[in-house]
Amino acid sequence: MSDKPVYIEKQYLGREFIPLTIRLVLAMSCFAAYFFTEGNARNGDLLIVVGFAIIIISIIMGFLLHFRTRVQNKSIMLDGLWTTRLVKIDLNSIVKAEKGTYSRYLFNNPVYNLHTRGTIRFYAGGKDAIHLTDRDGLLYIIGSQHANELLRAILSEMRR
Repeated sequence: MSDKPVYIEKQYLGREFIPLTIRLVLAMSCFAAYFFTEGNARNGDLLIVVGFAIIIISIIMGFLLHFRTRVQNKSIMLDGLWTTRLVKIDLNSIVKAEKGTYSRYLFNNPVYNLHTRGTIRFYAGGKDAIHLTDRDGLLYIIGSQHANELLRAILSEMRR
């Protein structure tokens, strides 16, 4: 077996468009409120500090890895953030793999290894996902910004 991965994707926590926009609007609101406060008010100083803190946290979150997806050796390996465990999905037990949407909602929270009602979800951003069904009927939903390439890599590994 080859040790070189067929597919690698890294998904970062702070790079999704809608939460980034919300954080920037909050920072701009703090700066606008600072501009309209009276000259020597201590609350105005607090607003400018909070606005810069939101911007700095947004920049840091843009480089914070949420999880990494690798397809290699007839399996999908998902590494999470910090203390999360490695999740390994054996492609020999997968009976169906298809591309679909992650969720019908506009806002989705990033999740890693979330077990709910017979599904296991992995998501950081984007609207597309890969739906994998195993022999036991368990559904894995893996969110991806490059869903077509991930599906192609999964199908090629399943055929090997």
